[in-house]
Amino acid sequence: MPDSQRLLKADAGTIMPPFMETKITLETALEHGLTEGEFAKIGEILGRWPNIVELGIFSAMWSEHCSYKSSRVHLSKFPTSGPQVIQGPGENAGVVDIGDSYAVIFKMESHNHPSYIEPVEGAATGVGGILRDVFTMGARPVATLDCLRFGEPSHERTAYLVSGVVKGISSYGNCIGVPTVGGSTRFHKCYNGNILVNAMNLGIAKTDAIFYGSASGIGNKIMYIGSKTGRDGIHGAVMASDSFGDESESKRPTVQVGDPFTEKLLVEACMEIFEKNLVEGIQDMGAAGLTSSAFEMADRGGSGVTMHLDKVPARETGMTPYEFMLSESQERMLLVAKPENEQAIKAVLGKWDLEAETIGEVEDHGYVKLMFNGELVGDIPVAPCVAAAPKYDRPRKRPKYLDEAWRFDCSSLPQTDIEESFFKLLSSVNLNSKRWITEQYDSMVGIGTVDGPGGDSAVIRVKGTKRAIAVSAGCNERYVYLDPERGGKIAVAVAARNVACSGAKPLATTDCLNYGSPEKPEVMWQFAESIKGMAKACEKLGVPVVSGNVSFYNQTGDTAIYPTPMIGIVGVLEDVSKAVRHSFQNENDVIFLLGETFAEIGGSDYLKTIHGADAGRPPAIDLEKEKALIELLQELSKESLISSAHDISEGGLLQTLAESSLGGKWGCRVDIDSDMRSDFFLFSESQSRAVVSMPEKNEEKAIELFNKHGVPFNAIGRVEERRFRISINGKSLIKTTVENLRNLFEGSFESAVFK
Repeated sequence: MPDSQRLLKADAGTIMPPFMETKITLETALEHGLTEGEFAKIGEILGRWPNIVELGIFSAMWSEHCSYKSSRVHLSKFPTSGPQVIQGPGENAGVVDIGDSYAVIFKMESHNHPSYIEPVEGAATGVGGILRDVFTMGARPVATLDCLRFGEPSHERTAYLVSGVVKGISSYGNCIGVPTVGGSTRFHKCYNGNILVNAMNLGIAKTDAIFYGSASGIGNKIMYIGSKTGRDGIHGAVMASDSFGDESESKRPTVQVGDPFTEKLLVEACMEIFEKNLVEGIQDMGAAGLTSSAFEMADRGGSGVTMHLDKVPARETGMTPYEFMLSESQERMLLVAKPENEQAIKAVLGKWDLEAETIGEVEDHGYVKLMFNGELVGDIPVAPCVAAAPKYDRPRKRPKYLDEAWRFDCSSLPQTDIEESFFKLLSSVNLNSKRWITEQYDSMVGIGTVDGPGGDSAVIRVKGTKRAIAVSAGCNERYVYLDPERGGKIAVAVAARNVACSGAKPLATTDCLNYGSPEKPEVMWQFAESIKGMAKACEKLGVPVVSGNVSFYNQTGDTAIYPTPMIGIVGVLEDVSKAVRHSFQNENDVIFLLGETFAEIGGSDYLKTIHGADAGRPPAIDLEKEKALIELLQELSKESLISSAHDISEGGLLQTLAESSLGGKWGCRVDIDSDMRSDFFLFSESQSRAVVSMPEKNEEKAIELFNKHGVPFNAIGRVEERRFRISINGKSLIKTTVENLRNLFEGSFESAVFK
């Protein structure tokens, strides 16, 4: 009989180490989210059964949220390196060289379940966590983006969740002095029972002043800094690794409570510690709190640590070792320092009115040993707990719904009135202005924002240089639902194209991959296929994945969300003065349509909003054509030839022209020659397309570049004041004013969500 089976059949209480007498059974392990096989594996690793503290540690470290046990086999397909990459996946955040001895440090994370249960604190602490991931590496955070998905506007909880999440985001990040500069907000009934709150943050650091989460140097001190530890957030990582059910409201105690003012002090204290070069390693206490930070740092350092939990600052009395290790209280960090720097670090933390306690040391035994009031209460080998976490290649099965969806014949759609459909789309909840949200954020704090919410990408100045960072984040979940591989490719391509529209060179990718239960073969098929598409696009477009997050179990009962792989791409502009705006800038500029338009209505907002169907196949994507367009947009900016550039995506050409007309008083007069059905041409979501405008004097040089890059083009009109007129083959289809468009676009969100 195998040892694991022998252990499982034994009386667990007789195998318990003497320092904790609570009887651990298989039932206890199952209650902690572990499987029978995982419990057996723990017994094999320890050579005995765990006590309750050790069981809690394994349950957190081996949770889906922390171990990526269902996704690691697929994530390995991502490209993760390149000449620009300083640090890829595996650290607190990714690091990319942007020139002039500067690096951008960035990552995206999810806080979905906590935000559904308690939207204000869930969203706020999600922002706090991603900020710590960035500044723990030595970067001062300079920008945050939010990628949000809510249920139908008519759903009973949607208005409450929208207002709470927005309040949480705005009340946390902006208090710390970090602008919220962009993102993506969409609505669909698949999110009625499980919203998505994904936050991305980026910071700037010098390339020779980057800090890592490693516990190395035998004899170095383990120091706890930041807020005191309470009982909030216990089992947060485990909760994030489970589906919602009727008991969701009972999980409120697992939602952490944040304090942005303490986080601001922590940012400044860490910046001072970094400047004085006082630390050897530092890590945020995020998911699984002290557990994950201790084990991950020891694993990276190839060391062991001994920690005295009775020395951890506590804000509640009677806390147990189990609670200290699993609490997810916010605004806390774990750092490693040489003994001679210990007092200097405490002095800095004291100056900022923050807790700083030495709670242990780095040792060479390869274990995390936990002491409490002089007794050993935990004794776990580091490498097996981290590296030997379960890795599953779960069964995959193509969903049956795709057969019916792909049979949908868009050519059978009735012709609709173009102007009526356009106005309905422009004011629809997924395409209208999110000004109600963005105006509650401070997008300019820190005075580094060049272009904020509303454009294709946000642009942030790198102070002390001529450079700027461009960043875009989001995805079209409907595309991924209807064709995961194609949708994955498009998610990467659109983010890269958005960055290029500003004139920046796309550099690297972060992601937050939101899916249903990995235990469902159909969900794992969606996941694997979308990873395949994203990997191909990242490789072709030269934007390796340097950081990210997987969020499974986004479902209520058997109802899963649409697969939603949020993609964030960061790019660099060598000269911020050449940043290109998305809206028309000058009267009489020539307007060009770049790329080819096909009758691709499957998965479109036109099909969903006007005809009520999530069906068909999403538009095709040719990555060679996408790469050519991205390189063209960069060169047009570098040569200062264009006044504006705006990518064509959701809503098609008409939506792009409308958004290009809403940046000021400039509208357009457009007349297109086409043999295609008018609604198909104007609402097609064909990829690898953009609208650019330029002074007539630049037309000849621009056309040379169009031809050089092999990008099809058509001059379709001119910029003109206050009017918006669209014709096809000389027939007028839309004749309105910019003011009317603005009223439709900006006045419909509140009435849709808060009616």
